[in-house]
Amino acid sequence: MKRILIYTLLMVFQFGFSQEVPKVLKTKFSKEALAQKVQDKDGNEISINEILKQHKGKVLIFDFWAGWCKDCLKAFPKAKELEANNPNVTFVFLSLEKTQESFLKSLDRFEMTDKQNYWFASGWKNDFNNYVDLNWIPRYIVVDQKSAIAKYYAITPDDPEIQSTIDKLIK
Repeated sequence: MKRILIYTLLMVFQFGFSQEVPKVLKTKFSKEALAQKVQDKDGNEISINEILKQHKGKVLIFDFWAGWCKDCLKAFPKAKELEANNPNVTFVFLSLEKTQESFLKSLDRFEMTDKQNYWFASGWKNDFNNYVDLNWIPRYIVVDQKSAIAKYYAITPDDPEIQSTIDKLIK
């Protein structure tokens, strides 16, 4: 009986917490989401809006990840492939590490120090992540040249809609 209870609890935890496609697929960011601050590896703060302004006129992909996330680590080879196949796209990595120390360790461990990386010092629950319905990682959002959301919800880097969205935007 005890084994059945444990098995049932494991099933609930394994299948009860997973990505759920949002009911509304947003096409722009709210003022509150744009005002959200993130930190770079040196501890400098920048808003999501400032990141978007830096890359206006370019296609951008937000890649949400963390070094503790098994699904993220499993997706790394395909994410690197997506990045390599799209040299005209800017990739911005948003880390959900719990501390700056773990953020820096993950950048080194996964050889990402040369990429544009930020982490949410405010934690997972913040105005940006709440607005984009972040309920699991990895997660990918494609942003067009005018800073509008072109592909709101992708959970794997090999989702064919990511590449087709990029292709439509770059043609």
